[in-house]
Order: sequence, then C-alpha cells, then structure tokens
Amino acid sequence: MNPDAPETPRFPSRGLPAWLLCLLLAAFAVGTDDFVVAGVLPEVATGLRVSEAAAGQLVTVFSITYAVAAPVLAVATARLPRRRLFVGAMLVFALANVGAALAPTYAVLMAFRVVAALAAAAITPAAFAIAAALAPRERMGRAIGTVAAGLTLALALGVPVGTWLGAAFGWRSTFAFVVVLAVAVLAATPVFLPDLPGAAEIGLRRRFRALTRPAILLGVSGTVLGATGGLMTYTYIAPIVRDLTGAGTAQLAALIAVVGVAGAIGTDLGGRATDRWGADRALLVTIAGQVAATGVLAAIGFAGDGASPLPLVAAVFAVWGLAGWAFNPPMNTRMLELAGPAGTEVVALNTSGLYVGIALGGALGGAAVAGYGGIGVTVASAVIGLATIVLLAASVVRYAAPRAAAGPERDHGPAARQT
Repeated sequence: MNPDAPETPRFPSRGLPAWLLCLLLAAFAVGTDDFVVAGVLPEVATGLRVSEAAAGQLVTVFSITYAVAAPVLAVATARLPRRRLFVGAMLVFALANVGAALAPTYAVLMAFRVVAALAAAAITPAAFAIAAALAPRERMGRAIGTVAAGLTLALALGVPVGTWLGAAFGWRSTFAFVVVLAVAVLAATPVFLPDLPGAAEIGLRRRFRALTRPAILLGVSGTVLGATGGLMTYTYIAPIVRDLTGAGTAQLAALIAVVGVAGAIGTDLGGRATDRWGADRALLVTIAGQVAATGVLAAIGFAGDGASPLPLVAAVFAVWGLAGWAFNPPMNTRMLELAGPAGTEVVALNTSGLYVGIALGGALGGAAVAGYGGIGVTVASAVIGLATIVLLAASVVRYAAPRAAAGPERDHGPAARQT
C-alpha cells in the first residue's frame, strides 16, 4: 500500500457501501433527467406554446450535447480531485434543473437543458471511474454494475414517477423532482464519498492520443453498434408489442415495467459475471443473450400472425432486458482495463458512443417500423446485433482486457487500494 494514498473504504461482503449508493443515486438523477422529458412532452408543448415536435428537441439536444461534451470535459478536468469534480458538476446540474423548472420560455428551457447536459457529461463518467477506483479489484465489475443500475432504475422508476408528477402537478414539477434527487446527492457526497486525487500528469496530447488507440476505438465502435441494435428494440417497444400480440396501452405499461425490473437485475448480474469470468467473456455472453432474445422476438412475429400470447412475448422481453442491461458492466470494465492512465476519458468516450448508438437506433428503427412495422424492427435489431458480436469478438481476440491492470493506480495516479 502506498503510504501517501488516501485510505480506500472497505467494501462490505453483503450489501453496498454508502459511497456506492451515492454514485447510484447520481446516475439515477442523471438518467431520469435525460429520459423523463419524453413523458411530459404534451405538457411542455402546451405550457410553452410550442409543437410537440419542438418540445421533443429538448431530448435530442440533451443527448447530442452529452455525446459531444463527455470526452472533452473528461480530458479538460482530468487532474481535478474526483470528489471536487463530482460535487461541482452535480451542483451545476441541480441549478440547471432549477432554471428549467422556472423557465418562462422555450428558448430559456432549451438553454438550461444544454447546461444540464454539460453537467451530466461530467457526472456519469466520473461516477463510473470513482466506482472502479474505490472497489476492490475482485468487485470492480459489480461496482460498475451498481452505477449502471442507476440508469436502469431511472427508466423503470424515475421516468414513471416524473411523468406522473408532470401529469398531476404540471411539467415544472418534473424538473423539481430531479432537483430533489440532485440535492440528495449533494447532501450525501461530502459525508460518504471519499476523495480521490486527479489523474497523474501525462499531458493533454497524450490523453487525447489514448482515445484514438485501436483497442479503444474498436471497443467504442462495439458500444455504438450494440446500442444501435439493442436500444432500437426498446425505443420501438410499443409497435413491436402491438404487432406481435395486439396488446393495448395498459398491457404495454406492465410489460415495460417488467423490462425495467429485468434490466435492473441484469446490471447486477452483469457486474457479478464480470468479476467472476472477466470482462471479455461476460461481454460476449451478454451481447449473445440479447441478440438471441431479439431473434426469438422476430421468429414469434413471423410465426404468430399478430396474435402471439402476451406472457410469451413478455418473458422474451424480460430475457432481452436482463441480457441487454447486463452488457453495460463488462463493457465499461473492459474499457477501463484497456484505458491505462486515461480511464475517465475513455469511459466518457464510451458513454458518448452509447448516445450515438441511441440516436442511430432511433433513426434506423424509425425507417424499419415505417417500412415493415414492429417485426421489421426486431429483424433489424437482430442483424445489427450479429454484426456487434462479430466486432466485439474480433476486439476481444485482438485486444484482450488486462484484468490484472485494473485499479486506481492507473487512473488516479497516487491513489492505491487498501491491502
């Protein structure tokens, strides 16, 4: 143990440490803020006297801002102490949502959404990197999975709650809900989250060069492709379920809840699998499970003639959610293990790849559903998923993740694990 390093908090054999719950809540707040606007589009459009299409751009601009800003901010803030960066970004995030809740016009709301996205682009990569740095090496995958679970829970719990608040009390209450979450994180962080120094000085040029290494670019390409195929299915879950089963809105809401619960379980299992098998093997197993489930959905669509049993489709979607969200922990763990001293920057770039994949999935899925309906989306998703497996398999064979290299000594310079 390095005597100059800050003491690493213990990771309990059961349950989760308070610092990790703090990071989970931060991811939950960011994920809720990102996705919840979709649930209150009519209210925002009516309240600010714009079209729903214009209101929808609040989501698009948030995602684009995040994708562009995340790797740039990660490089620019690399040497800042991690807790200071985390608290500062969370404070900006909270204030931006206060501004959004009080925004008198659409233009003002859009400006605050951009600020919130910039803050979120610093928060999430930092949360993943802090989790990896503070967890024991044998628990790193589980720690990353816990942070990822915050994003999953945002879809399963945060978005429904925020949508309900918007319908009951007006869309401004939705942003107030996000402010409450952010304030809770700000209150907990100084108490529970230990500080970590910034990364060692290696120069901006070298940090940017780390982002262009073939191993990193191939891994990020896998994230883009995996998100394109995987989240395409989630984006167009309504037409898929309708065309496969004929189910209505009430049944769809229940199925989405099932997928959300399965996804939350999947992030935990993905972390555990990463710790047990290593990131490379866990990555290939999870993407294969997701693609298999999508292929089964396509087969059901062709065989069922629009009248397939809803419980069957729900069960397959549960497997899809389980495997799809289990993909996140091994992917981020693998990127951290390949990153060397630029861990936060690489995770930020990988997260940008996720948002690019979401955008591509929405565009390609829209073309598929317009031409071939929900079944067309499942086929497109399965084909893209197969291409993802090939790409990731090539990446794993060519650039195996060095498991023994994991740890804060790579990403945080003098910080070291407790031994």
